[in-house]
Amino acid sequence: MKRLAILLTNQHRLLSVAAMLDVFESANQLQGEARPVFFSISLIYPSNGQPAVYSKQPSLALPDAGQQDIILIPAFGASDINQAVQDNVEFIPWLQHQYKNGAEIASSCTGAFLLAATGLLNNKPATTHIQAAGSFAKAFPTVKLNSREITTFEGGIYTSGGATNSFHLLLRVLEKYCGREVAVSTAKYFAIDMNRSQQAYFGTFQPVHNHKDELVSDLQRRIEARFDKAGTLEELLAEIPASRRNLARRFKATTGVTPIEYLQRTRIEVAKGLLETTDHSVQEVMFQTGYNDQKSFRQLFRRTTGMTPTEYREKFTVYRTQ
Repeated sequence: MKRLAILLTNQHRLLSVAAMLDVFESANQLQGEARPVFFSISLIYPSNGQPAVYSKQPSLALPDAGQQDIILIPAFGASDINQAVQDNVEFIPWLQHQYKNGAEIASSCTGAFLLAATGLLNNKPATTHIQAAGSFAKAFPTVKLNSREITTFEGGIYTSGGATNSFHLLLRVLEKYCGREVAVSTAKYFAIDMNRSQQAYFGTFQPVHNHKDELVSDLQRRIEARFDKAGTLEELLAEIPASRRNLARRFKATTGVTPIEYLQRTRIEVAKGLLETTDHSVQEVMFQTGYNDQKSFRQLFRRTTGMTPTEYREKFTVYRTQ
């Protein structure tokens, strides 16, 4: 029987904790009454926190928690994730000590921020909620972030993408400790599609605007206003009173992407909206977003979202023919 701890971090997302409890309690129930359960589950709360009142599993204050085999870090419910990490610094040395003594650690969604703050993700692959990927990359540049991935695993450290992707992480842990059959049975019980391969198509481009670099803001506004014009970027760069190299450097440092990436992401985001809400053909969408080569448009769309424009429309369309 493995000792499994779920952290009740300050500002944790309750749904994330509930999913963890439900999955591993269900796996234990698959054993029936005649066999020992797979996991001894406990909930670990910080010194200034409170025990869980919604679970039959024992709650332990962090100073009283012993060595674990598996530790799960839930997603944060806070809008300021970096502040949430600061509110949970007590967990950092404890997680480092647990890992050093053999525990495996898994983070769900934005829980990866706390895991990364321990240094245990340095030079390891990781994923997180796709909307938080930019902030994560900026905060932890030594982590090998791949925000398209559903889950990652290396050296006893797991991470998962956002929301329902966390179930894929939990299934991965189940498969390792309980076997493929238990993981498949649990996936069927929760109606989880086990073959999801990536989460890129859930992402939305949300450019950074709350900064004080007026030169960068000027270029952002120009791109967003004239993204649909062919050759836009060269023309816009020529209009900005700064050297191209200096502007590109400042733009990347401020927004996290290059000017050309910003233009492409802006165009693709508009294309996604048109595919979701109109019956315009893919070619019409291509022209309306500033592209004139269908092959290049499809390749860029697929590289950005993980699927073709037609596949994206079939999955997310709001428009329906009568």
